[in-house]
Amino acid sequence: MAPSLSLTANAETFPIDGRFRIARGERTHAHVIACTLDDGTHSGHGECVPYAHYDETVDGVIAQLEALASLDAAAPCDELRIELASALPPGAARNAVDCALWDLDAKRSDNRVHTLVCRHPPRPVETALTLSLDTPENMADAARAANKRHLLKMKLGGDDADIARMHAVTANARDARIIVDANESWREDNLIAMMEEAARLHIALVEQPLPVGKDAILGRIPHPVPVCADESAHTSADLDALGGLYDVVNIKLDKTGGLTEALAMRDKARQMGFGVMVGCMVGTSLAMAPAVLLAQDADFIDLDGPLLLARDRKPALHYYGSTVSPPEPALWG
Repeated sequence: MAPSLSLTANAETFPIDGRFRIARGERTHAHVIACTLDDGTHSGHGECVPYAHYDETVDGVIAQLEALASLDAAAPCDELRIELASALPPGAARNAVDCALWDLDAKRSDNRVHTLVCRHPPRPVETALTLSLDTPENMADAARAANKRHLLKMKLGGDDADIARMHAVTANARDARIIVDANESWREDNLIAMMEEAARLHIALVEQPLPVGKDAILGRIPHPVPVCADESAHTSADLDALGGLYDVVNIKLDKTGGLTEALAMRDKARQMGFGVMVGCMVGTSLAMAPAVLLAQDADFIDLDGPLLLARDRKPALHYYGSTVSPPEPALWG
């Protein structure tokens, strides 16, 4: 009987620095799962963030990982990634194992993942910093505190204060490009007014303004600001239905089920004429590391998860100013 890879999955909790609030609620801690695959000589690591909005829980994801059929320790990792895509659906569990397989492959070959997935040697990339949903006054304070950043993403809540929030942030971060993320909270009856105000304020991108399945109006109105699909876009299979509705798609590894599908989604999105954003859940540097490679040629990058935490895991990615550097081998890849 062929030896199988040893898989371990550990739930970990990292405190958020303050609170993180979006239209659907707020959190004070990030709950992540670290996955390790060991073949007896080398080990590969990955991290995922179960997301309640997608009906995921920490216990549920760990159960998926524990129920995963044995992976042949002698099989090439690229073959195992193909098997994994059939064994687990897109989502957090598959992401953790897929990224661990990429890392294991790099360890076995004494190579770097970037030589396989990047067209050029990876470089530091500019990432957004997210401003949590709050009162206009508090968001103005947060914008002033971040006024040296070149790219900010502000969370909106779908209420009458959203226009005031946009004014508050843009007035206090005049040198930054601004992304607004409504997290499905706008409505058909206020969408056009919100979009027109965003255009007047020179907002760079509006992310997921309407609920999934209630966004057909996006195909019938002008887009004075590009519109990005997040909750509406999980994998490459979703893209065909988004043409004419969205201009940009937000690719997150916890939605796609790992780097393998994320790369396929990026390539298909480009072929279809979509802009590409690479985003994240609130996780540690281990979760961000593969996404930094995916983001090398993205139009918008939002990989600030570790910056929202009170502490990160070590070793960590290096954030400097508005940029994040590619991972070192001691972390991943």
